[in-house]
Amino acid sequence: MARMHTRKKGQAGSTKPHRLEPAKWSNTNKDEIEKTIIQLADQGKSSSEIGMVMRDRHGVPDVTLVTGKKITAVLKENNKAPKVPEDLHNLIVKVLDLNKHLDKNKKDLHNKRALNNMVSKIRRLQKYYHREGILPVEWKYSLENAEMLISR
Repeated sequence: MARMHTRKKGQAGSTKPHRLEPAKWSNTNKDEIEKTIIQLADQGKSSSEIGMVMRDRHGVPDVTLVTGKKITAVLKENNKAPKVPEDLHNLIVKVLDLNKHLDKNKKDLHNKRALNNMVSKIRRLQKYYHREGILPVEWKYSLENAEMLISR
């Protein structure tokens, strides 16, 4: 698949091995894994950070194979899910940082274009999340709204 804002091909990446059951050496205690996920969420970790901690420290290569649910689903069941999806949150943080940079460096044209590209990605994701019902329809991206979302 091609990149969104360039004329180049996408970067090849590794893929996880296809498995139907968890590895024999991995931790397969479902209740313990869910409890650990909730504890990590209480510490303020995002779902991707939780996945890395589960893999590196607790010996769970894939939470979905053990629990039958993704990390976000476990968080939603326990009312710990973030209000804004993680990919959208990360893009908003990048936009805020880039905006601070552009306030200091007004002639940085390359990063002005990068800011426009990121804002268009945010708007595209916003449309998708409205369509899927993940974000409420009245949620709209704006710079002021973004600063309030991230500051919480």
